[in-house]
Amino acid sequence: MNKAGYKFYIFITIFVFIILFPFIWTFISALKPPIELYGEKALSFIIDNPTLENFKRIFTQRPFERYLLNSTLVALLTTIYCVAIASLAAYAIARLQFKGKTFILGLALAVSMFPQIITLGPIYNFMQTFGLRNSYSGLIIPYTTFALPLAIWILTAFFRTIPKGLEEAAKIDGASLFQILVRVIFPIALPGALTAAIIIFINTWNEFLFALTINSKENMMTVPVGIAMFQGEYTIPWGEISAATIVVTIPLVIFIMIFQKRIISGVTSGAIKE
Repeated sequence: MNKAGYKFYIFITIFVFIILFPFIWTFISALKPPIELYGEKALSFIIDNPTLENFKRIFTQRPFERYLLNSTLVALLTTIYCVAIASLAAYAIARLQFKGKTFILGLALAVSMFPQIITLGPIYNFMQTFGLRNSYSGLIIPYTTFALPLAIWILTAFFRTIPKGLEEAAKIDGASLFQILVRVIFPIALPGALTAAIIIFINTWNEFLFALTINSKENMMTVPVGIAMFQGEYTIPWGEISAATIVVTIPLVIFIMIFQKRIISGVTSGAIKE
């Protein structure tokens, strides 16, 4: 291997280490006993007495299982609803001819770009008025507001890549519009739907601002808010916070690694015209 090759691999190694450093440091902190999280050992990568006590405490001393359940239900229900509605809307935009559909698509995407803090006040008042605070619906509704436009955008680009000849052939065979959608279009569009679902699920799982404001009761808190509440009045349990972060992050990392090819194919669909 020549010098250029060595330099390239050295650069990649350093780059990957920088990217993974926060996760590595969090994992080390999760395995440290409290005495090593402060003082001289606080900045050390070496753990003298590794322990799993931090992981045990988040499940025995805190309702962490409830936080996980809340986040899972809210993220899952939001994802299913958004993908189902976005599939129909995206198909209509990609296939039907009507005036203003480009404007509608751009407007939908613009809605998802609004800063959350601007919409927080009106959404909070809405949830308070209709008694939706401290409920799953109180989070699913605002999450859908921001996630649905993104799902429509992704799926519209994907539907445009599907040859119209497939639909025409199905019509010749006597298939109805519903049969064409269910048996022809949606199975082909599965990678795009999966891409949208993964992105929506991750964004919903990690959302903090709405979850903190709308659901204030402990039994309705999601994981990000629950972890933020670990902090005491005079102390911050960095070991428990790190352990909870690892527990929440590892499944998402594994999930993305398994479906990374479908994510890439879904995001880049429509970028190249054949």
